[in-house]
Amino acid sequence: MAHLKQSKKRIRTNEKARVRNKVQRSAMKSAIKRTTAAVGTPEAKSTLSEAKSRIDKAAKKNVIHRNAAARLKSRLAKKVLAAAK
Repeated sequence: MAHLKQSKKRIRTNEKARVRNKVQRSAMKSAIKRTTAAVGTPEAKSTLSEAKSRIDKAAKKNVIHRNAAARLKSRLAKKVLAAAK
């Protein structure tokens, strides 16, 4: 257990940030799963744009690294386009 006032505050702020990050990460993962499930269907492109948006928001808020975001978006787009052909 922390003894210093600043250490206690860091524990509180880290917990708040953890919860915020978890919400972002969960929304992003759900959007990715929806897109993956929709591959080969007509609504794949609309779910892809939503997933890209969620990934960009997570990267903007430093929940994931920007290169990881680019990689995720690229892989998703590749899956959707491959199934469309």
